[in-house]
Amino acid sequence: MARTGLSRAACVATGAVLAAMSLAACAGAGGSSSAGNTNSINVLMVNNPQMIDLQKLTAANFTKQTGITVNFTVLPENDVRDKISQDFSSQAGQYDVATISNYETPFYAKNGWLTNLDPDISTDPGFDQTDILKPIAAGLTGTDGHVYAEPFYGESSFLMFRKDVLAHNGITMPDKPTWDQVATIAAQIDNTQPGMRGICLRGQTGWGENIAPLTTVVNTFGGTWFTKDWHAQVNGTGFTNATNFYVNLVRQHGEAGAAQAGFTECLNAFEQGKVAMWYDATSAAGSLDATGSPVAGKVGYAAAPVQQTTSSGWLYSWAFAIQKASTKSAAAWKFISWASGKGYEQLVGQQLGWARVPAGKRASTYANPDYQHSAGPFYAQTENAITTANPTNPGTQPRPTVGIQFVDIPEFTDLGTQVSQEISAAIAGQESVTDALNKGQQLAETIAKKYQG
Repeated sequence: MARTGLSRAACVATGAVLAAMSLAACAGAGGSSSAGNTNSINVLMVNNPQMIDLQKLTAANFTKQTGITVNFTVLPENDVRDKISQDFSSQAGQYDVATISNYETPFYAKNGWLTNLDPDISTDPGFDQTDILKPIAAGLTGTDGHVYAEPFYGESSFLMFRKDVLAHNGITMPDKPTWDQVATIAAQIDNTQPGMRGICLRGQTGWGENIAPLTTVVNTFGGTWFTKDWHAQVNGTGFTNATNFYVNLVRQHGEAGAAQAGFTECLNAFEQGKVAMWYDATSAAGSLDATGSPVAGKVGYAAAPVQQTTSSGWLYSWAFAIQKASTKSAAAWKFISWASGKGYEQLVGQQLGWARVPAGKRASTYANPDYQHSAGPFYAQTENAITTANPTNPGTQPRPTVGIQFVDIPEFTDLGTQVSQEISAAIAGQESVTDALNKGQQLAETIAKKYQG
């Protein structure tokens, strides 16, 4: 979950979601505000850089080819999630298409808010659904087996490190390090260069900020938010061991101001030579190795660190879905097919440069020589991180629902954010990990009661 991808502080206001759900009981399906114009659709999307590129390219390409005008509403992540939840849950039909993620897709589909895309996919062979990376496709499939969203781009997580700094200290990074090895290396290289700490880990509040990487650590340490039968485990042994490890590592060898550091802060710290390692989203690599980056060519990439599991990278995608209430599903699909298709990636590569391709979703992208050349230092590691991610079984024990760095229930936005506040406080030294997780356990137990039995 990166700021360029799964990971701004992605907080959907639970109150807004529940309020919107209540509206669904009394609101009719309605039609799109552009219902009178069959050659116009309304698209609501997040304002990430890849989407801004899409917005700029649409009129001269998609509209020119199809005659369909696209009216974009582009908002910051927190705002767009809130607006999407209200419009889709009430089936107001104001927007035909919206960007959602693999977090929302399963329960949005279950609630009947999304259009089943299988009929469109079956009659559009040029789209090539089989080319979508399997873990990404699985996250956008409902529990009924139907596809409800198509990815615009995807990401996992991995460890980024300064090759030159490790080499100067006579250290070799394993291709698949354990967290114990990472902690040892962080201690060895901490302050070996002026002002450079050993590692950057997110401490900033938000279920899409510190909870995202922390939950992957919890998974591989043998912990879980909930057992398969919905018993809360936030203060359980695995969760506690992982959180103590994470908090101690960042407090001892992490970035300055760690409790307020999120994706952007860690990205800046790494680029500015203030940290030697960083565990975060694979989408960050494009910035680190971009032309003009002060660390371009100096960065190595290793698999997400593990402890008790064989892999631990997260999985996230921004994807396009059609609101069930839309009266323009045919035009909406044409837009999705174009934006998520192979041709669009070629368009971006040729007009904007291959580094700006919204990757992480198609096998053909990673087989493309032009993309391989542009993303040479990290494309193979990114593809491997995504294809080995396992959202149905990310830890050491069965889960009640899918999700690696989140629990795929509507209540998790509020639960994760409240627990993240306690984790930030622990990182800042304002409370103990035990107290933080005991508070989280109480919150999780309240939610668990809704799902038990």
